[in-house]
Amino acid sequence: MTRRAVVLLSGGLDSATALAVARALGLEPWALSFRYGQRHAGEIEAARAVARHQEAAQHRIVDIDLRAFGGSALTADIPVPERDQDDAAAAGIPITYVPARNTIFLSYALAWAEVLEAVDIVIGVNAVDYSGYPDCRPEYIAAFQTMANLATRSGVEGRPITIHTPLIWLSKADIIRRGLALDVDYGLTRSCYQLDAEGRSCGRCDSCRIRLKGFEEVGVPDPAPYRPA
Repeated sequence: MTRRAVVLLSGGLDSATALAVARALGLEPWALSFRYGQRHAGEIEAARAVARHQEAAQHRIVDIDLRAFGGSALTADIPVPERDQDDAAAAGIPITYVPARNTIFLSYALAWAEVLEAVDIVIGVNAVDYSGYPDCRPEYIAAFQTMANLATRSGVEGRPITIHTPLIWLSKADIIRRGLALDVDYGLTRSCYQLDAEGRSCGRCDSCRIRLKGFEEVGVPDPAPYRPA
């Protein structure tokens, strides 16, 4: 029987690559996305397209509403900053950080994994070319995995859960190279924090700038649509 894996799929470049890596490792991906009140909700359509293209066994979209708490430019009426990557890193944790988001997402993934009798969860977090989010660090993932194996039937019965982070030490350019080698269609993905109604990226937010820089370093154009400059 093929090993099932719950793969967190936002619709962005990193999660699409992580899904492809899971398939390449022989795991059967069960994709999980969230409509959490994010201003860039167009990423959900991207996630649907990616899940179909990569033939996920199933794709669940869960509704939660983190606008109830706000505290982020993605879930509250706070402007999305438009600045370069170096400035974003120098400023510390940016306002686009959504409080406890990965903890919430991984908890849902853990619940579904138990129901599926899966012991593998895949998340495309990255500790190299990222925006400084505390829940993308390897020490956070290690801590969550420890907690998961203390808190689940699977863990206490000797079937430990593993949180896979196949992209965590890769640069954005190396992630793109890995995905291209695995036939990821990056034209289906969206990474922008302020997509327009037509699903076009702004090209100015931190996420767009990091993404565009990665494609520039690889030497290929980004196939995702962008609004005119």
